Amino acid sequence: MATAQPQPEIIVRPLAESELAEAGRIIRFAFGTFLGLPAEDPRMGTDNDVAKTRWKIDPAAVLAAEHAGRLIGSNFATNWGSFGFFGPLTVEPEYWNRGVAQMLLDPTMGMFRRWNMRHLGLYTFAHSPKHMALYQKFGFWPRDLVAVMAKETSPAPAARTAAAAQITRLSQAEPDEIASIVAACRDLTNSIFEGLDVEREIRSILRQRLGDTILVWDNSKLAAFAVCHSGPGTEAGSGVCYVKFAAVRLGRRASEHFERLLDGVEAYARAANAPKITAGVNLARREAFQAMRARGFRTEMQGVAMETGDAASGYNRAGVYVLDDWR
Repeated sequence: MATAQPQPEIIVRPLAESELAEAGRIIRFAFGTFLGLPAEDPRMGTDNDVAKTRWKIDPAAVLAAEHAGRLIGSNFATNWGSFGFFGPLTVEPEYWNRGVAQMLLDPTMGMFRRWNMRHLGLYTFAHSPKHMALYQKFGFWPRDLVAVMAKETSPAPAARTAAAAQITRLSQAEPDEIASIVAACRDLTNSIFEGLDVEREIRSILRQRLGDTILVWDNSKLAAFAVCHSGPGTEAGSGVCYVKFAAVRLGRRASEHFERLLDGVEAYARAANAPKITAGVNLARREAFQAMRARGFRTEMQGVAMETGDAASGYNRAGVYVLDDWR
């Protein structure tokens, strides 16, 4: 009688650079399968790239699941100073319901502990009890809806105003100015949520040439900024300007500065030949959501933010003009 051969174990380890293309394929295929998209659907072949751009920010923050020498899933952790999130977390569909996602999450939570995060979050499907049940095991609880919004880029205004003259881009700065501008961005985000810092995103865009950071000034003080991806191989893809993160300094002029920031994003989108702008906004930031709608943004897809801690422990609240979606 033949002896049954032992089955190889699933191994969780860092994702190698040589595996990025396969990780990207699994990401598309897993999401497409969950959403019921056929393999030939155009959305399965988009030229945006989340895997490569995030891996290059911090290779040690990306985990792979391997079975019998084959990549079967991955998870990407993001470090924004005192705040962290993860995703996309995806598994090859034939390995669903075998505990692979939980195996990837255990060491991910260990990363967050080593990073001393004050608050954690994630974006998931609002209609999926299965996803919510998994994340609740790790202390994440559903909070607010998140709208991923889009609009067509508006034509250029007829004349350049004095306000527009105070909108610049980081790519236009002198090399010796970049450190102080990045520090100003950190000061702004810290005023919204202590320790919040997206320097890695800003410098990654410069290093990888993924897009640009839009800067809105109030005289010599930074009033707002937006970290934007645009073009193939970025998180946006061809013909799209994706606002990965944006923030406005708190205060009585926050709504005015937010409008100017959106002006700057549109100007950049025109310069980048991107006819479409996309951005995410948590609906707890109601003024930001309402301003986006008034500017012609419409919701393309909707998810839910799951977070650790209590409802007051993060930065999703009224009066905060921040754009992000934690996908």
